[in-house]
Amino acid sequence: MTHKIARILALTLIATLAACSNSKIETNMSSTIASFEFTDHYNQPFASVQLEDHWWIAYFFYTNCKMVCPQTTANIVNVQDALYADGLKPPIIGFSVDPDFDKPEILLDYAETYDANLENMTFLTGYDFDMIKNLSNESFKTVLDGGGPDDHAYAHSTSFFLINPDGKIIKRYDGLSKGDLDILIEDVKKVM
Repeated sequence: MTHKIARILALTLIATLAACSNSKIETNMSSTIASFEFTDHYNQPFASVQLEDHWWIAYFFYTNCKMVCPQTTANIVNVQDALYADGLKPPIIGFSVDPDFDKPEILLDYAETYDANLENMTFLTGYDFDMIKNLSNESFKTVLDGGGPDDHAYAHSTSFFLINPDGKIIKRYDGLSKGDLDILIEDVKKVM
């Protein structure tokens, strides 16, 4: 009986180690993204089905943000540049948390201000606040709420998220941390 238990434990350990060796990166999330159909910075429809079968990166921002968004947007553009230098062009999606103000033409100006390469970076709007709040809270498991101070009207995530080709968020990174940005870049290199 003891020999049988030892053999089962050994097989379980072998299976666990084999599974770990097949994993390319360490993950810290497992959440499926709800399907969506929004509007991009060119005022064109953009739907989650366009991201199927792709590794992609997401973050939340709004163009009037004076506190964290200037830094997170600059950081996501730096991530984009670093990945481009290695020939990698994963889609990068910015979800505006202020869709009433952030119309397509505003998003396009915003992208140009940060020198975002719109070949693979897309800024989205075309929904109401409750819809993006639900996507943030339910799919991304992160806070989004209105009613902050005048110079920071929305409490939102400063995280970047890595999403696999099956539409599952597998990892969250601190969008304000140089160390996490380096890990994101390395993780993308590993999975792509």
